[in-house]
Amino acid sequence: MQDLLELMQTLRRECPWDQKQTPESLTKYAIEEAYEVDAAVRSGDVEHVKEELGDLLLQVVFQSQMYAEQGAFDFQDVVDTLKEKLIRRHPHVFDPNFQNLDEDGVNQIWQQIKAQEKQQQQKPISRLEKVKVGASIDQAQNIQQYAATLNFDWADVEGAWLKLDEELQELREATKTSDIQHIQEELGDCLFAMINVGRKLDQNCDQALHGTIAKFRNRFAYIEQALAQKDLTPEQCDLVQLDQLWDEAKAHERQ
Repeated sequence: MQDLLELMQTLRRECPWDQKQTPESLTKYAIEEAYEVDAAVRSGDVEHVKEELGDLLLQVVFQSQMYAEQGAFDFQDVVDTLKEKLIRRHPHVFDPNFQNLDEDGVNQIWQQIKAQEKQQQQKPISRLEKVKVGASIDQAQNIQQYAATLNFDWADVEGAWLKLDEELQELREATKTSDIQHIQEELGDCLFAMINVGRKLDQNCDQALHGTIAKFRNRFAYIEQALAQKDLTPEQCDLVQLDQLWDEAKAHERQ
């Protein structure tokens, strides 16, 4: 582990790409690596799992090094904090007064300890804290669903449609400027509003998007295969040709 930490320090000193990174720029890679771990585990390929776990560990080491450079904390602080949390949240293992609990009892104690930890953080606590942070689409849909139980929701899907139309117009207006941050904010609002429409239609938005991604992959593979038979690649074709093959791929799916 020490060798890995020293290697990360070297990369931060000598690699131009690593030097440019910030805690904010790296978070997207941590999310990607977590998904790749999930995919590797599902594949059953043990060597692949080992590799992807290493990639995920790199994100922890990288972030820790950057915060160490700021004088905030280092990797050992991360480890110590984790150890303390695990011991604190497992009194049924480490405290004789809480032993012999069944699974329900363990879960109850776990939730009580988490609630106490949040109270000690001395920051405003919203009931939306109950919604776990996770994949963006699932998190958005879950937080909307929970807000609905608190009476913060449109009466029907028409209200969600109108909000989506409003957000799309605001995005169009934002793109007329050079304010990248504002454009990103309005794009996020549009995506959030679209997910809300899906929720009001009783759809799982994450599953819907995964289905579309799979469909896009299959159709584009059809395009590449069709072009390969003519010794062509997508880069050698214009959009009209590619779009025609896309329509063929759609027709092939229906067959």
